[in-house]
Amino acid sequence: MKALSAMTQGEVGAYLQSHLRRKGIDTVLSGGAAVALYPSGRYVTHDVDLVNKDQVRRALIRSALEELGFREEGRHFHHPETQFLVEFPPGPLSVGDQTNPLVEEIHLDTGILRVISPTDSVMDRLAWYYHSGDRQCLSQAVLIAQQQKVDLDRVAKWSRSEGKRKEFAIFKKSLAK
Repeated sequence: MKALSAMTQGEVGAYLQSHLRRKGIDTVLSGGAAVALYPSGRYVTHDVDLVNKDQVRRALIRSALEELGFREEGRHFHHPETQFLVEFPPGPLSVGDQTNPLVEEIHLDTGILRVISPTDSVMDRLAWYYHSGDRQCLSQAVLIAQQQKVDLDRVAKWSRSEGKRKEFAIFKKSLAK
């Protein structure tokens, strides 16, 4: 097994997910960590956001991660051999008002990484832009859409359902630049 200190962010996510699955805990990589995975290194974050799909008690997650040498520090888990902080955003797994986003599996040396699809990652970032005005998240959505195959019709339909036609037009204009 590869040393934790040599693992990429995605490999750390796959390693943790594999261990958690053996404990009956199903998680999906999302948020900024999914953004970092999709646009080929053009975005960097040090978080590994694993959404706890079944809303398993935190004590069970803590116990599972402690078996791997991680320690809870506030809302994050840290291991001295990696720069990545692990966080468990509250479930359910959703993008805006849409539940059950598409999940893809990426096979890595450290396990299978379950991550929201590029299209859902775009919608996740746009949700932050739409509802919080976070322009950095708009930029992240653009990065993903420029680097990955994204179903823009689905994003447009979802944007309309969120009541954000005008904001979606800004996203489309940013994509054209």
